[in-house]
Amino acid sequence: MSHDHLTLHDFMPGGLGQSVTDGYIARAGDSNPDLNAKPSTDDIITALSSVFDPEIPVNIYDLGLIYDIKPNDNGDVYITMSLTAPGCPVAGILPQQAADAVAALDMVGLVEVELIWDPPWTKDRMSDDARLALDMF
Repeated sequence: MSHDHLTLHDFMPGGLGQSVTDGYIARAGDSNPDLNAKPSTDDIITALSSVFDPEIPVNIYDLGLIYDIKPNDNGDVYITMSLTAPGCPVAGILPQQAADAVAALDMVGLVEVELIWDPPWTKDRMSDDARLALDMF
């Protein structure tokens, strides 16, 4: 079987041929209606910084893969992220690892990490630390 026709959707959870029409959202944790606390953005960034792309020795936050972090007053967190390339074979892994890392924080309910492609990731999104680590100045 030839894999020349593979697209991003083939790397998402579910494997070859999975239909992903509305994007992909990784989820972790549970909504808790009794939780009445807004998670700290700094704590969320620290958790995201513990997740590394297995092919690049830099965490996903410093790589600039995290586009937006929205902590809610009920403890839920919504995050948008991208990948370095649409054909990235870790497409189904990194969003879930990010969701799991944030869900492990105290006072966090449901975490949703949406994989987006607009705007596309560029090297300009990387932190100075990431550029130094990858020798990309």
